[in-house]
This record gives sequence, C-alpha cells and structure tokens, in this order.
Amino acid sequence: MPVGKVKWYDAEKGFGFASNPGEEDVFISKNVLPEGVEELVPGQRVEFDFAAGRRGPQALRLAVLDTPRRRPVHRHKPEELGSMLADVMTLIETQIQPALTAGHYPDRKESRQVAEILRAVAKELDA
Repeated sequence: MPVGKVKWYDAEKGFGFASNPGEEDVFISKNVLPEGVEELVPGQRVEFDFAAGRRGPQALRLAVLDTPRRRPVHRHKPEELGSMLADVMTLIETQIQPALTAGHYPDRKESRQVAEILRAVAKELDA
C-alpha cells in the first residue's frame, strides 16, 4: 500500500486529497476513513489502497499512520465572537423563544440561521 501525506481534507464536505508519490493525487472520501476518525489534517501520513476512478485515483481503504497535533485555528477575534454571541442571544430571546413558548416551532429560515451561527460559535470555541 502506498504511503502519502494529506494535502487537504474538508470534514464538512466529507472529502479531500492525499499525495501519492510519483503518481496523481488520490481522492479521499469520508467513507474510507477508519472507524473513529472524523477528519484528516494536512501533512498527516496515511497509507491507502486505491483504484482508478472516473476523475482519477480514489482511495478504497485508508490507514492513518500518525496523528499530528493540530494548532488551534481561530477565525474570529474574541471581540467578534462576543458580538456574534450577543446577536444570536438577542435573536433567540426575541424570535425563537416566544415562538416555542407559544407552542410552535419558529419558521425554517430563522431556525437555520440560528443553528448556523451556533455551529460557527461552537466550532470556534472548540478550536
């Protein structure tokens, strides 16, 4: 099995690419990640079996050889994050909570907006 390094992997989209020495880069789908592995980090060494796909080589099986330490990546300054939290709390208190108290769910657009902001804040705090 060839050994390569992860070039990039987007956990939200569920795919990425790894270098394949002397060959074309290999496509990695989330379906081939070992159990318990949810994301790969650039530079991480991986071993894989691959086959030719319609758009190039695709990993069929993947083994993680090392788990490099990730440095926290903060996309927002603390002040920006504080402002985001204040905005989402206001939105929840003025639009979401009254609808729930009245016995119905808020409309889908508001719900998605709040959920997206909460995910972004959680991801930033977890970095």
